[in-house]
Amino acid sequence: MTRTLLVVGHGMVGHRFVEQLRLRDPGRTWRVVVVGEEHHLAYDRVGLSSYLDGKSRGDLTLVGAELLNDPRVDLLLGSAVTAVDGDSRTARTAHGAHLRYDALVLATGSRPFVPPVPGRDHDGCFVYRTFDDLDALRAAARPGRVGVVVGGGLLGLEAAGALRLLGMSARIVETGPHLMPAQLDAGAAEVLHRHVTDLDIGLHCATSVASVDAGADGRVASVTLGDGAVLDADVVVFAAGVRPRDELAAPLGLARGERGGFAVDAFCRTADERVWAIGECAAVDGRCHGLVAPGYRMADSVARQLTGQVPEPFDSTDTPVALKLLGVTVATVGSVRPDPAQAVEAVFTEGTDRYAKVLLSRDGGALLGAVLAGHTGSSALIRSLVGRRPPADLEHLLLP
Repeated sequence: MTRTLLVVGHGMVGHRFVEQLRLRDPGRTWRVVVVGEEHHLAYDRVGLSSYLDGKSRGDLTLVGAELLNDPRVDLLLGSAVTAVDGDSRTARTAHGAHLRYDALVLATGSRPFVPPVPGRDHDGCFVYRTFDDLDALRAAARPGRVGVVVGGGLLGLEAAGALRLLGMSARIVETGPHLMPAQLDAGAAEVLHRHVTDLDIGLHCATSVASVDAGADGRVASVTLGDGAVLDADVVVFAAGVRPRDELAAPLGLARGERGGFAVDAFCRTADERVWAIGECAAVDGRCHGLVAPGYRMADSVARQLTGQVPEPFDSTDTPVALKLLGVTVATVGSVRPDPAQAVEAVFTEGTDRYAKVLLSRDGGALLGAVLAGHTGSSALIRSLVGRRPPADLEHLLLP
């Protein structure tokens, strides 16, 4: 008997889940209904900046003809699920469609966080999340003028790179002590800072935006920082993080994590045995994860569960980052913030261009994790050593 699986959300993680389910369900026991808010097929949001560098929407689309032609998959795009009744196992969309399900997977993702600063709604303020956001930014960009990016994390650096692609000068404002404070320590951040400033990107760390100020025409003209500095600005891009989309928690009677997100266990199960949550909207054991790799692991796990296969619990300690941002590579491997009582660190540097820090267990010297910045060794190779005592030529592997 065919059962109906409702997937709410058609982003990268939702799409990964559907593909994995199709792969693991050759007997076609599930009919899949996918509801997505955007009018576009799922696309590579990680590579979104390339949309401003010549790639088309089609180039970034993840959905192939095989899925589009699969009779057991229905895609409902340009709509949103507005209500869900867990008792009757029904959902209603903004277009009035009523959908019944036997299992529900929430892949609603997240929304950009815009700090509640005065002037954030002025003409010339943008977020950096979708094709439409980038189209609006491209239309407003003026080569040679200044754009201010609020947020110095991964997304903020992407946004600063996008402004440069559009011919603008970029300035980054970050409340933390340095760029990428959630991933990098001060030594790795120093390498990143030097490279970024060499690109003539202004950095303003350890301060915040006090207000976005408009000119006589009502458009953004400047940004006032918490330390009193005033930056000229033609556009402002808010890239200060995201917040999980968990609006359906209340109608489903589901708990949220302390910082939002659907509360799930290590297998992405909610308190309702028919409901799972994956990706940025899932608070696994209380914590949401804003990168795509953890979301893919969640998607794979739930696909296994729904097809009767043995899943692996989600391991939040192994969330690697390996990205090339503005021409410099930064990476984290394994656990980079272990208990100091159980770990010792060793740092290897070469000038201001290369930095590597490894964390070793105090009891047996096994590699726990590493932070890399600049032209270092392969992060994949270093990751393969996690849990093992590193070889004697570790320094050569880190700084080849």
